[in-house]
Amino acid sequence: MTDRVGARGLLGRVLDGGDWTSWDTAPAAVAEPDSAYGRDLAAARETSGCDEAVLTGSGRLRGRRVAFVVSEFRFLAGSIGLATADRIVTAVERATAEGVPLLAAPASGGTRMQEGTAAFVQMARITAAVMAHRAAGLPYLVYLRHPTTGGVFASWGSLGHVTAAEPGALIGFLGPRVYEGLRGEPFPEGVQVAENLAAKGLVDAVVGLDDLASVASGVLDVLCARPPGRPRPPPPPPHPPHPPCDDPAWDSIERSRRPDRPGARDLLRQGATHVTPLSGTGQGEAERGLLLALARFGDAPCVVVAQDRLSQRGGHPLGPAGLQVARRGMRLAAELGLPLVTVVDTPGANLSVEAEEGGLAGEIARCLADLITLPAPTLCLLLGEGTGGAALALLPADRVLVARHGWLSPLPPEGASLIVHRTPDRAPEVAAVQGVRSADLLRAGLADVLVGELPDAADEPVAFCRRAAAAIEYELSGLRPGGARQDRYRALSR
Repeated sequence: MTDRVGARGLLGRVLDGGDWTSWDTAPAAVAEPDSAYGRDLAAARETSGCDEAVLTGSGRLRGRRVAFVVSEFRFLAGSIGLATADRIVTAVERATAEGVPLLAAPASGGTRMQEGTAAFVQMARITAAVMAHRAAGLPYLVYLRHPTTGGVFASWGSLGHVTAAEPGALIGFLGPRVYEGLRGEPFPEGVQVAENLAAKGLVDAVVGLDDLASVASGVLDVLCARPPGRPRPPPPPPHPPHPPCDDPAWDSIERSRRPDRPGARDLLRQGATHVTPLSGTGQGEAERGLLLALARFGDAPCVVVAQDRLSQRGGHPLGPAGLQVARRGMRLAAELGLPLVTVVDTPGANLSVEAEEGGLAGEIARCLADLITLPAPTLCLLLGEGTGGAALALLPADRVLVARHGWLSPLPPEGASLIVHRTPDRAPEVAAVQGVRSADLLRAGLADVLVGELPDAADEPVAFCRRAAAAIEYELSGLRPGGARQDRYRALSR
């Protein structure tokens, strides 16, 4: 049975030493004491030990000061009235003014029906305050508790940079009791449950209360960090030297397709710290072929958008949903002022009716547009296969690293051979003349730095991943957004 606690219980278990400073003042009167609503409020104060349905204030989370807004469900089901909204907005605005991250932990049935429309529209006011906090580049983390429904879920409960949920929590727009009363049938089981929302990409993770401090602290270690501002130091002497690979293109293509070749997940596991995977778009789309995470490479924090080649080849090809996840990563980087690291490693986009009808081409175009115009610094690692539009969507960056056996082609070589020679059998010949190899990309200015393989990443997976991670850390140090993304492609026209 999941442990359900009230607002004070949550703060006592999440904040350092269970200590916190209240920001709350006495709520304004919203009902006559002898009215039915006034008696409800008095009973709620007695039952919950709170004077309103939220507690706000500040405390320390693993040493870092944070602000919080935490619902108390025992106070009229955590519902939001005028005084509740006043308290929330005041806290959010104070957190923004003081420049501290904000943790929201709603547990609410939504709008307080006793106050009607005036309370209902407060959700817009709370949303405006939250978006101003985000616009200031300050993290907003949400922990959805049991239950979170109605207007709270449809406003400040769904606006987190990162959103976690309590195990087994009921989370949904329309409460099941209201649904059954209006429709005459129960809401289908298993839909409005935290674990299902995580599977559908609506929340990033299901996290137990005792793990919440650790998870939230790991997220803030990335979101609150700032890229090292020092200039890039002189490059160390190469050890060992990594000359561009002049082996046949087909050799690199075959090596890049080895099932034991390390991929994006290995790179994060071996070369990064403070890794927090994020799930889906937060809007109901998720795809296993695209990995979105917060991470640090050395001292450099970043948002990582990475193609997972093994998942793509294992039945989860990259489609519109994966590209929408990538665009969420771009938005996070832009809003929080963090560098974006993209990892290209794809056998190609999903070729299906569903992908076409889902707007695959448009999503590729929007990824390209967002990435080329992104105000945050960008770094791309061409890790292995770089096939077609799926690769191009994550390619434009201020700096581009390429693994020795990474390659880039408008189609898989077999497909290009079909177009040119009406047979896939001449793929090695076509690849040789298309300029797909790392050496070709470096020579053409499409890539800036070679990441060596000695001689093949699959034969030295840990060493290779650490070498690639060190290159990422080095390039992120002092990286600033500039015109290099557009300039490198303009140069090809001359």
